[in-house]
Amino acid sequence: MPGAGEKAYAYAKACGNIGKSFTGRRMPVLRGISRLSELNRLVFPEGSELPEKELLKGIEKKINNRAVSAIQSVLNSFRDPPEFFRLLLRAWEFEDLKNAFVALENNENQKPAFSDLGKYGTINFQAWPDIGAMLAGTEYEHLLSMRNKGVNYLQTELDRLYYNLLWTALLRLRKKDRQAAELILGEEISLRNAAWVLRLRTYYQMESEEIKTHLINIKAVIHGKRVDLASDAYSAIGYPLDHREAWLKWRRVKFLNPESYEHSTAGWHADPRYFQNRAAQYLYRMARQYMHRRPDSLDSVYCFIKIKQFEEDLLISSAEGLGMGMETPEVYSMLGLDS
Repeated sequence: MPGAGEKAYAYAKACGNIGKSFTGRRMPVLRGISRLSELNRLVFPEGSELPEKELLKGIEKKINNRAVSAIQSVLNSFRDPPEFFRLLLRAWEFEDLKNAFVALENNENQKPAFSDLGKYGTINFQAWPDIGAMLAGTEYEHLLSMRNKGVNYLQTELDRLYYNLLWTALLRLRKKDRQAAELILGEEISLRNAAWVLRLRTYYQMESEEIKTHLINIKAVIHGKRVDLASDAYSAIGYPLDHREAWLKWRRVKFLNPESYEHSTAGWHADPRYFQNRAAQYLYRMARQYMHRRPDSLDSVYCFIKIKQFEEDLLISSAEGLGMGMETPEVYSMLGLDS
């Protein structure tokens, strides 16, 4: 396990990076932006100037690389980073693999943009489009025999694999090093499950038993309390999607869109995107709240990584909105950040 000196060095590097991030007090800086080129100059002041149409193609990847590089620099503070942190960085690898399966399913000729995780990556993306060679010898190799079940099934399996690996790796850390991580990751898995229920019911009209096969079933002990991280999702399966009052006793009701938030003329309907945005903000605020509480623990590095993930999502959402002709305040409103 990392020693006190490594923890202190990693914490200092994380703090330095957060000070330059577009989160917390610096988040409002983004509100005044009205063009994609302005966002590019703000985030990448030494970057090249490109026409708006060309810029849109590359800025999302630049934002992605920026987040990955920042996290790598902090992990490199450790002689041997805990597997838990390696897996947190490899979240980008899991997402890249999902995109690879989609591209293969759609017979796309163009190679998807893959993240460069350096020594922390395990997939041989250079072997594209030979998926067998890409996954040979990795923990993903067993997915090759499941390709006939379709992309949705593979994505579910990847989510389940990732979070089970992550939770197992978390428990290998000393208790004093994972107090906040245990709490926040537990909330993330629980909320992700609940969001999946809303998405599968709303967009795919899935029935109860099929929905359950898509959930991440982890039973955990968090701060001495036994919890089932899929229980909130299970209870959400039976509530009507068009009647908010019926959800009032649900534990996650505060993440649902209010009655006044109507996205159609048909009246209230549970909005999965609203739920996901509110959940993301909640997890981000938890990470900011806990990052500096115990700087001598590994919790601070975990919180740093979660903040960087939120920042990446915010910047990419801003870029996508600006690319569609929206202004940043409109994007903030769409993300529920206007309050």
